[in-house]
Amino acid sequence: MKTQVAIIGGGPSGLLLSQLLNKAGVETVILERSTRDHVLSRIRAGILEWGAVDLLREAGVGDRMATEGIPHDGCYLTDEDLMVHIDFRELTGKQVMVYGQTEVTTDLYAAQDKMGTQILHGVENVSIHDLDQSQSYVTFRHEGEEKRLDCLFVAGCDGFHGVSRKTIPEEKRSEFERVYPFGWLGILSHTPPVHDELIYSNSRHGFALASMRNENLVRYYVQVPLTDTVDDWSDDRFWHEFSRRIPSEAASRLVTGPSIEKSIAPLRSFVSEPLRWGNLFLVGDAAHIVPPTGAKGLNLAASDVFYLHQALIDAVKGGSTTGVEEYSARALQRIWKAMRFSWQMTTMLHRFDGEDSFAEQMRKSTLRHLADSETARRDLAENYIGLPY
Repeated sequence: MKTQVAIIGGGPSGLLLSQLLNKAGVETVILERSTRDHVLSRIRAGILEWGAVDLLREAGVGDRMATEGIPHDGCYLTDEDLMVHIDFRELTGKQVMVYGQTEVTTDLYAAQDKMGTQILHGVENVSIHDLDQSQSYVTFRHEGEEKRLDCLFVAGCDGFHGVSRKTIPEEKRSEFERVYPFGWLGILSHTPPVHDELIYSNSRHGFALASMRNENLVRYYVQVPLTDTVDDWSDDRFWHEFSRRIPSEAASRLVTGPSIEKSIAPLRSFVSEPLRWGNLFLVGDAAHIVPPTGAKGLNLAASDVFYLHQALIDAVKGGSTTGVEEYSARALQRIWKAMRFSWQMTTMLHRFDGEDSFAEQMRKSTLRHLADSETARRDLAENYIGLPY
């Protein structure tokens, strides 16, 4: 098999990169470990920066998002019953879009199928070769056969546990990590949201987040110890805990119902440098993980794709290597800024085991400062809606 760009990973970043490259006449083949049904069943991010919205439109997959997505003009940060409104539109002139990652992936699959892109599912034993040569190749097992894919470039979009990052020699990688001592228990429920904008809630009982997917599908979270399991949390226990962590005004509107999905996600901050090794480029979770507090995971993957797709088009179609040589540095500048914001939001909104009373007062003081300072609110809003590419 031959192609111009081999893409390892058929999640939203791999699909979006392939879609943009295909539109420009660059050939791709996507190799995905899981089944399509499994990829589409993953419950992930739901908030898109406006830059990601524009990139999806550029890729030709914005029609359903335009009709079913829910633009959000702001969000609330709260401490007990103190609610601070961050008005994105007033402060920055921009919005974010509530549109689930599953919907983005569905749209991208449909577009790729229409283009006839070769997407191989159930791929095993992937290995990447000759990254320091003029051409590279990928070997893998598919449908019981050993196969080889020759290519000019390899895009590693295969997530934190994928093979791509580990292909870069360990002595050539610098990894930065912070693991947080708690996770988020999240549920999906066919119930109306408690508010028409997101609520990030800090309370003496711990953190909670009220978000939505549509007008009758909510995604709610509560902070839990890493030792907890989903089996420890009945629906009744979740609703009780969630209601006492959000402001009473919102809790009075809470409608409960059976959960249709429930999972616990650990929180970590992680960056691996560089993002390029020879003909290999890391994209999204293969290179970086952010805690979900800042809504940056899928959005950072989209910004990586933004930088990389044009670099690969220039290299394949025009013979210019400037973009591929600059990809890692350009992407990392934005990645580290998003890391800082996500770390800041996580620290501001969560309670840490063993913390002293000073930490609690710092959280409260930070929120009061946001309430009193338009400059502080604007800084948060600019980061939340997404820094420029």
